[in-house]
Amino acid sequence: MAAPTAAAQQRHVICMKWGTKYGPEYVNRLYAMVRRNLTGDFHFVCLTDDSTGIRQEVHCLPIPDLDLNLAPGERDGAWQKLTTFEADLHGLRGTALFMDLDVVVVGSLDGFFEQPGSFRIIRDYVRPWQFGRITGNSSIYRFELGAHADLLDYFRTHINEVRSQFRNEQAYLSHRLHSQGKLQYWPQAWCPSFKYSCIPAWPSNYWREPIVPADARVVIFHGECNPPDALAGRRNKRFRHMEPARWIARYWNE
Repeated sequence: MAAPTAAAQQRHVICMKWGTKYGPEYVNRLYAMVRRNLTGDFHFVCLTDDSTGIRQEVHCLPIPDLDLNLAPGERDGAWQKLTTFEADLHGLRGTALFMDLDVVVVGSLDGFFEQPGSFRIIRDYVRPWQFGRITGNSSIYRFELGAHADLLDYFRTHINEVRSQFRNEQAYLSHRLHSQGKLQYWPQAWCPSFKYSCIPAWPSNYWREPIVPADARVVIFHGECNPPDALAGRRNKRFRHMEPARWIARYWNE
């Protein structure tokens, strides 16, 4: 790819792809959605173990090693995103917006770079009985590159302790940044959950199509289905019906 402009070098969008769950088309579609919805120059980076099939506008870089010393068959996926907090992430400098590959961008992304604060994340989707829970959902978070290296340093030197207290990276980083007074959330309407905010309640889910909530900018897919399944009307739960979310086709393309 061509070298990023001086302006783009200060504003990065980062995604991560490893293994075989998500193919290059997810990276390519995410880039296209960001390009359509983010004003001005930016540098798009994919941290990956395989750049095959990824479009040339995307700067592919290796995922830093977490040094987890995992047992045979044990997976490190729950912690990989912590590598974005390297003190020196491949020499990148400036502001970074991390985005999961399975999101659908439905509105302007400009505000994600304009909101004040050193670290912003989605406030995780909670049930009424979980009031006061601080954990963020790391499908989208923004930070200054190199500014939170202590998160990764502490994890690497206290791996067993952290993994015994927290089930994944978003729980760990949320609690650590909250203790430092640095944790802030995106406006609630910006990042609705497809599972909780888009699928109509029973019984109207049998005849009403999932919606795009008002003021939504990025729809988050977690724990229910991914965009191709939602577009086809497939849910993970066998006995839960959903009409096809046909609007996804307007946004989720290359």
